Amino acid sequence: MPDSAGPLDGLLVADFSRVLAGPFAAMTLGDLGADVVKVERPGGGDDTRAWGPPWHGRESTYYLGLNRNKRSVALDLADEGDRALARSLGERADVLIESFRPGLMASWGLGGDALRERNPRLVSCSITAFGSSERAAGLPGYDLLLQAMGGLMSVTGEADGPPLKVGAAVVDLVCGLLAVAAIEAALVERERTGAGRHVEVSLLDSVLTALLNQGSGWVSARAEPSRRGNRHPSIAPYETYEAADRPFALAVGNDRLFGRLCEAIGRPELARDERFATNSARVAHLDALGEALEAVFRTRPAEHWVELLRAANVPVGPINRVSEAYALAESLGLAPVQEVDGLPLARPPVGTLRHRPPRLDEHGDEIRAWLARPR
Repeated sequence: MPDSAGPLDGLLVADFSRVLAGPFAAMTLGDLGADVVKVERPGGGDDTRAWGPPWHGRESTYYLGLNRNKRSVALDLADEGDRALARSLGERADVLIESFRPGLMASWGLGGDALRERNPRLVSCSITAFGSSERAAGLPGYDLLLQAMGGLMSVTGEADGPPLKVGAAVVDLVCGLLAVAAIEAALVERERTGAGRHVEVSLLDSVLTALLNQGSGWVSARAEPSRRGNRHPSIAPYETYEAADRPFALAVGNDRLFGRLCEAIGRPELARDERFATNSARVAHLDALGEALEAVFRTRPAEHWVELLRAANVPVGPINRVSEAYALAESLGLAPVQEVDGLPLARPPVGTLRHRPPRLDEHGDEIRAWLARPR
C-alpha cells in the first residue's frame, strides 16, 4: 500500500520496547505518520512473535495486532558494535521508546540524557512496571500481575466469586495511550523550546488511572470497592439482565431515562415507587429493582427488549461476541478491517494503515547501512 502522509510525517521513532504497552504506543505514532524503527533481539525478536495460537500462517496474531506501520532491525544490545548502531539510531531519532528494567538502557549508553548530549531534541519515553525507584526495579511487569497488584481484579467478577482479570490487557493498553499523550505533549513543548525531554509512564500508575471512579472512591472517601458482577456501584439500573433466551445490557444513567424504561416495559408504577424514584434510592434497593425488572425481561427474548427500548430512546444493547462486534462496526460504516499485502488487519481507529507488521529484521540491511554512515 503506498505511503500517505499523516500529522507525524517526517518524525523518526526508535522503538526499543517489547510486548505490548511500548509497541502499542509506537504503533499509534506510526499510524499517525511517523517512521517507526522497531529494534528487536536477533533470533527470536519480540516475545509476542511466539505468542499463539491463534496464528495467521506462521505469524502470531498477537504480534500482528501491535506492530503495523513499523520497520524491523535486529540488534544485539549485548554486542558493542550493535550498541554503536543503536546509539546512532538514538542520535537521529525524534522519539525513543524503551521498556527495559530501569537503568539498563543508561548502562548501554542509550539513556535519554546521554543521547540528548548529541541529539538535544530527542524525546525519550521509559515504560516501567512500578516506576524507576530502586525498590521497584526488580518487580516484573506483566499485565496480569498489574491487574492483580493494582486492584483491578479485586473489583472484577461476581460478588460471591473469585477475583478475575479483564478479558484484554487493559493495563498495557492504558499505559500505551498515556505514553502517546506524554510523548506528543513533549513534542509540542519541543516546538516551543527547541529541546526534548524524558517522560516516564508506569503500569502501576496506569492501572490506578484505569480504576477511575473506583479509585476516586477510595482516595476521596476511603470507600473500599468490591466485586459486584456487572452491577455499577453508583448507578442503577446499569448492568446486564436475563431475557427469555440470553442476557442483554441496560444502561440507565438518570431518573428521566428510568421513567422511559418503566413506561416502555409496561410498569410505569416502578418509577413512582419510593424505592426506585431516584438513582440513589435504586442503588440502595438493587436486589428489589433487579427482581422487578427481570420478572418482566424473562418473558420475551433479548432481541425484543433491545428493539423496544431503543425505540423508546433507552440505552440498551446486546452482548456481542468479538465477531459480532466487528460485524456491527462494519454495518455502521467504520470499516474495522483492512487488508495489506493479502493480510487482514485491524484498521487503526486514528491515522492510516500503510504497512503490514514487519518480519524479524526485514529492513535490517538497509537500516544498519544507514546507521553506519556518518550523520
